Amino acid sequence: MQLTVEALQQWIITINNKIQENKEHLSELDQSIGDGDHGHNMARGFQEVVHKMEAASYEETGSLFKEVAMTLISKVGGASGPLYGTAFLKASDQWKERTTVDQQALAKGMEAAVEGIKTRGKAHEGDKTMLDVWAPVLDYVQNKPIENDSLKETAKQAMEKTKGMTAKKGRAAYFKERSSDCIDPGAFSSYLIFEALAECMVDGGGSDA
Repeated sequence: MQLTVEALQQWIITINNKIQENKEHLSELDQSIGDGDHGHNMARGFQEVVHKMEAASYEETGSLFKEVAMTLISKVGGASGPLYGTAFLKASDQWKERTTVDQQALAKGMEAAVEGIKTRGKAHEGDKTMLDVWAPVLDYVQNKPIENDSLKETAKQAMEKTKGMTAKKGRAAYFKERSSDCIDPGAFSSYLIFEALAECMVDGGGSDA
């Protein structure tokens, strides 16, 4: 697979579309164990990312994702902005001066992103956070040839497993055992991110050229 700058831009646009479509559901999930604003915060942030992206041009992938990261950090409220921003910022460091991202580079970028999420959020797998989607998807990208449907299914299954987990981080941790009744909102928004990536590969960004 080779993800071009244009394909990666389409990934971001598709993420935004999915976040906008699901913002009410994301905030409903967050109402159960948080402030109830995750969907609207993410929608505002990714909409701003798309506005900035459409007004600029990018020769390489690192600068694209650095702008994505900094916009999310500044525009998304709560913990989500710094966490998602950190993830994309760490990935951008791995993708500097690259005009395409192959599977090996994607894995390196995602590995850096996961480490950034762990450090910034002081979280581990099983804490019922976005990490519970990012880490299994990283394992998949590192160890298996990427196929669109299996990438999407890996993210979906990981997201669904957060229902039943007891939250150990953030506001959700105050709910203790009651937090196990629903899917983690950050896990759901992370699923949308990787669902969007899988769809962009189908649309032509994941060719072997």
